[in-house]
Amino acid sequence: MARNARGGRPAAPRPRVQVAALVVAGVFLLIGVLGFIPGITTDYGQLRFGGHHSEARLLGLFQVSILHNAVHLIFGLVGLVMARSIAGARLFLAGGGAIYLALWLYGLAIEAINPAGGANILPVNDADNWLHLALGFGMLALGLLLSNQAGTGGRLDSPADRR
Repeated sequence: MARNARGGRPAAPRPRVQVAALVVAGVFLLIGVLGFIPGITTDYGQLRFGGHHSEARLLGLFQVSILHNAVHLIFGLVGLVMARSIAGARLFLAGGGAIYLALWLYGLAIEAINPAGGANILPVNDADNWLHLALGFGMLALGLLLSNQAGTGGRLDSPADRR
């Protein structure tokens, strides 16, 4: 039976919101790494630092760049750190969901205005836009629905910087 860090009573199972945040963060890390692997990323020779000129596509579908992959890696690392507390897990999932919904709107605006313009610093295509929409709603739902009673004991949770 697992014990807590101090060797005392058995450790309680992690709340579902923390598990979800860990899983989502792990997926972002995996996607960030896969974006740098030739074969999994097609047209790898066309991978550029940023902008719409990068023609590399993760799984042959999602347009990526070095900057795009780095953002996935950083987002995953931030998620792992934030998932250490219930409040941090909530913030990562709900806040990250809001960020991905904003990225979806950004992608729609870029495609409507000028896909080849200088504002397209994170290369996005239709597949990326649909993925960002799904990620946004999915993460927002996980952050809000899995944490209704987790760790609150009927009162407000502690701030994100505490355990």
